Amino acid sequence: MRVLVLGATGFIGRHVTAALLAAGHDVIAGGRRADEARRRFPGIGTLDCDLARDTDPAVWRPRLAGIGAVVNAAGLLRGRGIEAVHATGPAALFAACAAAGVTRVIHISAISADAGAGTDYAASKLRGEQALRAQGGLDWVILRPSLVWHQGSYGGTSLLRGLAAVPGLLPLAGAGEAKFQPIHADDLARCVCDLLADRRLRQVTLEPAGPQTLDLRSILLQLRAWLDLPPPRLVLPVPMALVAALARLGDVFGRGPVSSNALRQMQHGNTGDAAGFARAMGWVPQTMAQALARHPSHVQDRWQARLYWLRPATRLALALLWLISGLVGLLQPAETVQPVLAGLGLPGGWALPLATGFSLLDVALGLGLLLRWPGAGRLTLLQLAVVLGYTVVLGIAQPALWLEPYGPLLKNLPVLVLIGIHWVLDDDR
Repeated sequence: MRVLVLGATGFIGRHVTAALLAAGHDVIAGGRRADEARRRFPGIGTLDCDLARDTDPAVWRPRLAGIGAVVNAAGLLRGRGIEAVHATGPAALFAACAAAGVTRVIHISAISADAGAGTDYAASKLRGEQALRAQGGLDWVILRPSLVWHQGSYGGTSLLRGLAAVPGLLPLAGAGEAKFQPIHADDLARCVCDLLADRRLRQVTLEPAGPQTLDLRSILLQLRAWLDLPPPRLVLPVPMALVAALARLGDVFGRGPVSSNALRQMQHGNTGDAAGFARAMGWVPQTMAQALARHPSHVQDRWQARLYWLRPATRLALALLWLISGLVGLLQPAETVQPVLAGLGLPGGWALPLATGFSLLDVALGLGLLLRWPGAGRLTLLQLAVVLGYTVVLGIAQPALWLEPYGPLLKNLPVLVLIGIHWVLDDDR
């Protein structure tokens, strides 16, 4: 069967896509990252589309020619496009599916898609579900999974591993009592494959959830043991007021799982009808302990977990380096660059414009790091070019700087390495 998977490069979508390919389906990966889908799954068909943009059923109808089933795994935790991605775009897609005669639609929502959650994430997810239910003649299944996790590092899973690996400590949001029924990504993908193979379940809402209800503390302790790290010397409850403040900082400066939406969804609850899901599917998902035992950790898992908090630290350190150096440069008299100009044989009248221009460039790089603009790759190249340029120019103009006891030029070497490390760590997909 030809299956269109939306969000095929996301955390859930990539596991669903891999499982469908293994089951022999002809999969079309739909989304904004067609190149990424082709790299991950060589030879796969792709469809360039965007739920945030494509909100007219007429746009979707020609794309659905020859498509037997649609799996919607697209989603956003936050952002301006959340309503379109979760509700408006899917509504247009579902209407087009009904008109095009698509035989099956599986919509992956969230267990917290509840108006009572009080977030735009939950409200928009619920509106997306309602749009699908309104297509009475369509063969659909809505899946509302609890916490979806995997041994690999992505999004919320990365955050959990990072929390579990804090040296000597086990930090907990509040008392760590938030409840989850974690389901492994492979089990959720298996569920999708089974629902495509067996059509007895139709126009139903299921809650894929693991057979055990675990609190946050239990999850982190299991991950810490799996990472082969010693038990924490201290369990540190973090006051919810501080957690909320950190979440608001994540709203402003971050793009990962630390956000006000994530916090409110955690507090709202992530448990569901696991027994009903198992009865409907005819099998019981693996527990977290069983899945961890089947896939022992490797040294790179510990690396990632321990580096998790160094990722924002490296970005902040580099941003402060550029901002402070730029601001200090703007406050210094222009005459301070005269020795450099003399060493390069340049006229002294260039002192003020050059000093001001390069100081402003430093400030711009610092702001770019904080605001993540113009993109990690471009920003990395620009930083490397500026540091190398400063090093070469100053080394030519004042070669004695290489022998200075405080190493003003030698310190650029670890800065170059730190820029490279930040570029690697900033890739969270």
